[in-house]
Amino acid sequence: MTGVGFLYYDVLKTFIAVVEEKNFTKAAEKLMISQPSVSLHIKNLEKEFQTALLNRSPKHFTTTPTGDILYQRAKQMVFLYEQAKAEIYAHHHYVKGELKIAASFTIGEYILPPLLAQLQKLYPELNLDVMIGNTEEVSERVRMLQADIGLIEGHTNENELEIEPFMEDEMCIAAPNQHPLAGRKEISISDLQNEAWVTREKGSGTREYLDHVLSSNGLRPKSMFTISSNQGVKEAVINGMGLSVLSRSVLHKDLIHREISILHIKDFSLKRKLSYIHSPLMENTKNKEIFITMLKSNYQSQLLK
Repeated sequence: MTGVGFLYYDVLKTFIAVVEEKNFTKAAEKLMISQPSVSLHIKNLEKEFQTALLNRSPKHFTTTPTGDILYQRAKQMVFLYEQAKAEIYAHHHYVKGELKIAASFTIGEYILPPLLAQLQKLYPELNLDVMIGNTEEVSERVRMLQADIGLIEGHTNENELEIEPFMEDEMCIAAPNQHPLAGRKEISISDLQNEAWVTREKGSGTREYLDHVLSSNGLRPKSMFTISSNQGVKEAVINGMGLSVLSRSVLHKDLIHREISILHIKDFSLKRKLSYIHSPLMENTKNKEIFITMLKSNYQSQLLK
């Protein structure tokens, strides 16, 4: 042959299909090309090798001795071509090195771990360095180029960073099981007036969300007790210190074990967007691109609900 490029790869695949299907029409359907294209490929092969490859008859055909030789070699050449293509792809997409992720507490402790496990399974030589802090701390890490990517709740005041939502997070009003409102099927937003609240620290996305809910609905808290961890907030609520606003992902196990109650507010939706942030000054590495792709494929559909 004068050359074995991708054009001859297609021609050889056509010849293999014709021999295996024993029918030009079926081979064309299998390869999703026209029957005239199949006939042209066979004609070009016979011209290239200066030999008849098929014994044709009105009802069927068989391969000639040279056709048998080409069929065996064609199978080998197609296999080697596809193997080389796969090896080259693997070389360019080989994932190793390090990926530094900064994540807010809710995301880092409750949403991110399953994704990290999946990432480690697919790319065992990728070293993951995860820092967990509040939204303000995560934004600062990314701005100072100390993290390749950050995952935050709510917004960031860092204008130097690019932000893109990746999932919708359901928020809940958490209450002690013994709270008077906990036994009611549904409450109104005004029922939350003058209640004690347990909340995260300033700079936390969860605290920002609670402040927004209170201020936008004219709710005056009786008291505000601040704890800088989700687990601490939950324990305080369970022990009767007040109400809190937390992500459903944070409350998942506690709800299963019925250790905490959720207050359902009539005609009121509590949702927020979780986002990833990165600096345009930071190089878009292969590792970061793979992580963003997995992040979107796992959670993006939730934004469309």
